[in-house]
Amino acid sequence: MVGVPEPLLVLASGSPRRSELLGRVVAEFRVDPADVDERPLRFEDPSGYVARLSLEKARAVAARWPGAFVLGSDTTISLDGKIVGKPEGEADARRILQRMSGRTHEVLTGVALVVPPLPGGQAEEPRVLVERAEVTFRDLEPGEVDAYVAGGEPMGKAGAYAIQGDGAALVERVEGDRTTVIGLPVDRTRLLLSEARYPI
Repeated sequence: MVGVPEPLLVLASGSPRRSELLGRVVAEFRVDPADVDERPLRFEDPSGYVARLSLEKARAVAARWPGAFVLGSDTTISLDGKIVGKPEGEADARRILQRMSGRTHEVLTGVALVVPPLPGGQAEEPRVLVERAEVTFRDLEPGEVDAYVAGGEPMGKAGAYAIQGDGAALVERVEGDRTTVIGLPVDRTRLLLSEARYPI
């Protein structure tokens, strides 16, 4: 008797952090980073932004992997209700970190799952969720901001810090799921896959 092939899961992200977190949920998956324009739309709020980008990433990669489950994700920071993206250079990273010093900001991570149709069935609508956590920074000294930026870690990170790295030293407290802050909410992702009949 021929076994039924295991369904394929593809992560539409090149982030090592997301790969590590997804590895806590499933044993095997492929990685195929999406290349989409990450600029926010005019008047787009942070929640809508991460939901849209997650879905765009998942759909872009799903077009290359017919029949696969494709997971897209995006993370941003919201400070005073405005999107704080990735720094454009060291001066921008210092500016972002100084603005967040001693304050609480919101971290939003969107997750989108493109689900393949059942044999002979109609395609399902993609599933999209947004998870939130709050992060409070300590009061940061200018010298420690300079040293952190000089180390290079803020570059390519939403909000100019990585909580799973040296950026943890900037944080006073986290309210919510720490994996949301890192870039993939593990428990919600597990539930999303399970509800979409992906074998966990």
